Amino acid sequence: MIVITGATGALNGATIEHLLQRLPAERLAVAVRDPARAQHLADRGVRVRRADYADPASLPAAFAGAEQLLLVSASDPAADAVALHRAAVEAATAAGVGRVLYTSHQGAHPGTPFGPGRDHAATEELLAASGLPWTSLRNGFYAHSLGWLLGPWRESGRIVVPADGPVSWTAREDAAEAAALLLASGAAPDGPLTLTAREAPTFAQLAATAAELSGRDVELEVVEPGRWVADQVAAGRPEPVARFTLGLYLAAERGFFAGVDPALGELLDREPRTAREQLAGTPVPAG
Repeated sequence: MIVITGATGALNGATIEHLLQRLPAERLAVAVRDPARAQHLADRGVRVRRADYADPASLPAAFAGAEQLLLVSASDPAADAVALHRAAVEAATAAGVGRVLYTSHQGAHPGTPFGPGRDHAATEELLAASGLPWTSLRNGFYAHSLGWLLGPWRESGRIVVPADGPVSWTAREDAAEAAALLLASGAAPDGPLTLTAREAPTFAQLAATAAELSGRDVELEVVEPGRWVADQVAAGRPEPVARFTLGLYLAAERGFFAGVDPALGELLDREPRTAREQLAGTPVPAG
C-alpha cells in the first residue's frame, strides 16, 4: 500500500490523481488533517486516514501498512517544520514503513539563506538517521511562484528584485507526476534525487523573456535588500513574509538553485515545462 500525506494540497493532490490513473484505488491511502476534505477520494475507493504532524499520536495508525509513504513537507513558514517532520519520521519508523519519499527542495543545505532549505536539510538528516529506506525528492523551485515573485511586470514594465541569480524554475505539476511515477514503479533510488527543469535562468534572463513574450520593454531593477523589504512592507506585505521571501533571492544569488538535472525529463519521458512556458501561460502537458 502507498500512503500519501497532504493529499488535499496542490502538490500531493496532483500526485494522487496521477497514481489513480496507474494503480487501483485500493492500493492507495491518504493521510490528511481534515478527512472531510478528502471525501472526493474516499468516494473513489481511496482509504482516508486522519494525520496531523502536530498531533504525533495520530501518525502511526495513519502510516500503518505503508510499503511506501509520500511525506509532504510542512508548508507553514511560522511553524517549527523540523519538529513536525521529526514526529512524522519517528511515526514512520514505529509503523515499519517500507520506504519514505520526502518532498524536499533542490536548495536543501544547512548554509542556505532560504529558511525552508535549511529545514529540508535537517529533515534529510533525520531520515538518514532513522534507519528507514528513504528518498528525498529535491524538487526545483516551483515555477508558479513567478506569478507573484516577478510582480505586475505586464503593467509596469519592471521587475524589481533584491538580488539576482539562476533558478531552475520547475513546474509543480511535473514534480507531482514524477513522484507518482516513482511510487507506482516502486523504484525510487536511495537518498537525494534532484528533479528540475532543464534550465536555470536568472531574473535578468526572465526579464528578457518577458519582454520578448509581451512585445514591450521589461526592465530588471536590482535594489538594496533593505530597501526591497521596506518597499514590500509599504505595499502591505507583512515584514516577516517579506524577509522570508528575501531569503529566496539571496539563496539564488549564492547559487543554491542553479543546478539542473536530466532526471525529471527522463522520468516523465518528455521535456519538463520551462520558465518561458510559465510566463507565456502555456498549458501543462497531460501526463
